[in-house]
Amino acid sequence: MESLSSKKSNSLHVEALVPNESSPVRKIIVVASIAAGVQFGWALQLSLLTPYVQLLGIPHKWSSFIWLCGPISGMLVQPFVGYHSDRCTSRFGRRRPFIAAGAIAVAVAVFLIGFAADLGHATGDDLAMQSRPRAIAIFVVGFWILDVANNMLQGPCRALLADLSAGDHKKTRKANAFFSFFMAVGNVLGYAAGSYSGLHKIFPFTVTKACDIYCANLKSCFFISIILLLTLTTIALIYVKERAFVRDEKKLEEEEEETVTIPCFGELLGAFHELKKPMWILLLVTCLNWIAWFPFLLFDTDWMGKEVYGGSVGNGKASKAYDKGVRAGALGLMLNSVVLGVTSLGVEILARVVGSVKRLWGIVNFLLAISLAITVLVTKMAQHSRHFPDGDINADPLPPTAAIKAAAFTLFSLLGIPLAITYSIPFALASIFSTTTGAGQGLSLGVLNLAIVIPQMIVSVLSGPWDDAFGGGNLPAFVVGAVAAAASGILCIVLLPSPPPELAKAATTTGGGFH
Repeated sequence: MESLSSKKSNSLHVEALVPNESSPVRKIIVVASIAAGVQFGWALQLSLLTPYVQLLGIPHKWSSFIWLCGPISGMLVQPFVGYHSDRCTSRFGRRRPFIAAGAIAVAVAVFLIGFAADLGHATGDDLAMQSRPRAIAIFVVGFWILDVANNMLQGPCRALLADLSAGDHKKTRKANAFFSFFMAVGNVLGYAAGSYSGLHKIFPFTVTKACDIYCANLKSCFFISIILLLTLTTIALIYVKERAFVRDEKKLEEEEEETVTIPCFGELLGAFHELKKPMWILLLVTCLNWIAWFPFLLFDTDWMGKEVYGGSVGNGKASKAYDKGVRAGALGLMLNSVVLGVTSLGVEILARVVGSVKRLWGIVNFLLAISLAITVLVTKMAQHSRHFPDGDINADPLPPTAAIKAAAFTLFSLLGIPLAITYSIPFALASIFSTTTGAGQGLSLGVLNLAIVIPQMIVSVLSGPWDDAFGGGNLPAFVVGAVAAAASGILCIVLLPSPPPELAKAATTTGGGFH
């Protein structure tokens, strides 16, 4: 998840940081294309890694703890990287060194994740045991490095786009639109790769004694991811040049005097004292919104594998059904991304149809609540219609009926609509409310980021044990998400103020994103 707490520092030394003229659109497109490589990796994480950690032997109730890295790194790494990239004096520029370092770190992380099972076996893991502690340790290290590296990449990329736009508001909007477009492209490609079961044939060496077909496909997906990311990053770093930043020592001393008592993270906490009632309501609605979203984003493919396809994790009974369900879930996420991208282009039209952006957000939160509740219905339908080959209940269950698969894919697709609104309107409203109340825009957006990542951390800690307390499935967390989404919708419509008419259009042109 991106953090915007470094906006204040971006206003310092403006004459040295921003070129006098904006760069050509082609350079902006080249830099924005890096988002496709970054998002390809995020898509693989969201669709494949929760099942993979259970395959390595981490129980379902503990697997959600792995995902703490995303919100923690988004809250800490991006502000830190943004703060220091503003002040980097490298001869290669301010942003490019961080982008290059992030891409290299992603390559290291992908190697550790993809080869965790092999490295664990080589260092002593017993393949006959359900749990592989050495593989788990290697995977966890690689996973955290990957999340940190992705956050290192995304922040400087967005900052470089702002530098290239040079204060041109029209070009800035175009730059963010291109970045969002390439994020959607990366999502579609990543989920499509995750849904295909034959990628290991391209890289036959990925199938080993410790790494079965599912694991080999995961390796292959990550190989493609790193090739795409390194290619796009290399092209951007070679084609787009930056001027070295020269510090103004006098202004630096003044800046240090101003910020010595309030470092970059302190600014975020200090911003709470400046918040007015509209921002507090926005934070509450956003918090409930992400309590609703994160269980599904965390366990969607696991839900398809277990509840819809009737599979189980591991190499034993029903493991093939589980793998098929996970791949079907990745296909569902691809459909979700397509709908998300199309909806993002029509947010302004939808807001006009329903009357206001806050009403639109409230309505789609009810759609989110209904969709999450319907997962219970789809699960029960799948359970009642489940069949086994020749009636042998010890065999892998047959795939669900076409009607049930259609219902599940429709559910994934419909969720693309509220997700598009979640990625845009809250960020725009934060900008509007900070303008109308006199609070600092950058700090207000940084505080909004806390309202997103803190619920993610809460869900990461509680959803696994919560599900386990009710039998080990994914539905309990989904039901909690449905209740939170309904509450978010009610508060949004009843309590959240409408933005001033002259600023309402901005709510349809400002974007954000989940990681």
